[in-house]
Amino acid sequence: MPKGYMISCYRSISNPEKLADYAKLAGPAIVAAGGKFLARGPASRAMEDGIMNRTVIIEFESLEAAMALYDTPAYQEAVRALGEGSVERDMRIVEGV
Repeated sequence: MPKGYMISCYRSISNPEKLADYAKLAGPAIVAAGGKFLARGPASRAMEDGIMNRTVIIEFESLEAAMALYDTPAYQEAVRALGEGSVERDMRIVEGV
């Protein structure tokens, strides 16, 4: 069964305090759902149309587990703590090969 990956690329962070509030809740919610952080932080290098902002890559044992995380009550609490307009990010789930 292929693994699943959640990838978040932040285009902008307008409220770092709200992002910190989100991270305090999101980290435990992700780990509880079986997620393993593979990378998080600013890009070391950005090519083509890339942005040097924060990127997070999380591995899950399956695509289904990765997809299920977002709708869990614990993760939704983190999303509410982040609030609207605090960050602009591109978040997606990708199936492993």
